[in-house]
Order: sequence, then C-alpha cells, then structure tokens
Amino acid sequence: MILPKKESENQKVSHPLLEEKGVMLFVKREDLLHKHISGNKYRKLFYNLIDAKRKRYKRILTFGGAFSNHIAATATAGRAFGFETIGVIRGNELAGRIKEVITENPTLAFAHRQGMRFYFVDRTTYRLKETADFIENLKQRFGHFYLVPQGGTNELAVKGAQEILNENDAEFDYIACAVGTGGTIAGIINASMPRQKVLGFPALKENFLQHDIRKYVRKNNWTLIRDYHFGGFAKINEALITFVNRFYRQTGIPLDPVYTGKMLYGLFDMIEKGHFTRETKILAVHTGGLQGIDGMNFRLQKKGLPLLKLPVHYAGK
Repeated sequence: MILPKKESENQKVSHPLLEEKGVMLFVKREDLLHKHISGNKYRKLFYNLIDAKRKRYKRILTFGGAFSNHIAATATAGRAFGFETIGVIRGNELAGRIKEVITENPTLAFAHRQGMRFYFVDRTTYRLKETADFIENLKQRFGHFYLVPQGGTNELAVKGAQEILNENDAEFDYIACAVGTGGTIAGIINASMPRQKVLGFPALKENFLQHDIRKYVRKNNWTLIRDYHFGGFAKINEALITFVNRFYRQTGIPLDPVYTGKMLYGLFDMIEKGHFTRETKILAVHTGGLQGIDGMNFRLQKKGLPLLKLPVHYAGK
C-alpha cells in the first residue's frame, strides 16, 4: 500500500455562540493526516496512486491553478512514491517568466522542488482539459501518463473520500464540508447515515456542482449552501480574514480561506441565525488546503489587505 490507511480525530470547538445556542460543533482534523498531502487530497489520491502503481505507470499528469492544493499534493506524492509528475497549469501568461513565477509563487515553487514539470495553457484551452483531443495532444507531448482530473475528483477519489467518516461519526446530526469539484462531498454523502444531513458549502459561484455530485451519489440527504462563496473561487474579504484569524486564536485550529474558512464562516452565521435547534451536533470536515496560506498572503499584501496570521509551517514549508 502506498499511503497508509488513517483516521482523523474530531476536535470539539468551544465558543460563546455555541454555548448560547446550545449547538455542539466538532472539527474533523483531516488537515493533520499528512504535512503536504493533507485533507481531502490524501483521500482523493489514495486509491489513484494504488491504481497507477498497479498498472505500472511511471508518470502522473494532472491539472490545476497556480495556487492549487491538488498540484502541491500530487507533486509531493509523486516524489515520495516514484512517479514523474506533470502539472497542466491554468494561465499561459506565467509561461514566459517561469523563473520569476517559481520564485514568487509558493505553491509552484514547492511543487517544482518536488520535481513536478509544468505546462502552462491559456484559460480558453484549459477549459478543454476533459476533451479527447486535448488529452491526445498531451499524450503526444508527454508520452504515456496516468491522468488525474482537476481537483483529483473521479470514482477512485470518491471511494477514498468515503473513508473520511467512520462508525464513531454516526452520532452527528449534520456533516458539513467545503465543496470544490464535488468529489469529497460525494464520498461523505455515500458514507453518511440515512438520518444525517450533509451540508456542502461551495467555494465557487458556478452552478454545475449539483449535476457533478449526482454522478457519484444515490442519496438525497444533502444540500448545497450557496451563500458563502464570497464572490467566487479564491475571493475573500476582510470579514473572512478576520474570522479565520479569530478562529485560530480561539481554537488553535488553522483554516484555509478558500475552502474550510468559508465553510466554517457559513456554519457560524447559520448558527447565529438560529438555523439549528438546541442540542444539534455538527461535524465540520477540515479538508486541508493550508499550503495555500503563503500564496494567499502574497496576494493580500499586494492588495494592501490584512494578512492571515497562521502558522507558516503549514504553508508548504
């Protein structure tokens, strides 16, 4: 087995609002599974790595943005388990200044140190990443490779995500998680108990998620809460930065602002507004993503916004 099977701990959150409303909140610390292949990336890559090794692939190719958690995790896994890795990166404006980008961009710098090769494409071409012609062009350029989709979501990723929950999690009334490509919530839905409600908090504005999730699930005990994406993927404001920094000071739990930070911001807002009855037990899944903190602070500093004050050793170090 390439990655060891692991279970994460549930950490109880103490907060005046939770005491006032009589709601119990726990965070499932998937972010602690591995320093660099953490959270849902550990789960999504788990069976894909096994499959790639079983089929004797030497090379893994995948897709992502310039600050992608998935790119960083795949690069780490490749170096650790003997795969060459190729990252098809959205944004060909970066290709002409690769040395500068690798110096400035913490995620790509980290992936580069793990041995990943990059192929930058413009955003129009990137949208063709699932088409047969584009994949064939990549094979002609890079040779035989094991393909892992953007965000890592496929059948094997959903299978891995089903292992986030265990038998001890049956006591919770609600399971909450952030949603990117939909693979993680699909696995959680499949593993959830019939009486449980699964709440997904999309990190982006697009409306395709409902359809994508339904490709992998048969249950109807889930809903998407679309009010907390903060304007779109990777978009944040001072209110979210303040929440993430305060949450870390109060609980010791670092959050990424792209996924888990938005999910917990939304949960606290819903709790404050009385969405949950007293004695409700909620389990919020921490899907990792902390490597992106350095990159986000790099962008926040350029915009003159407050920085995320979280431990730097989480951020791809």
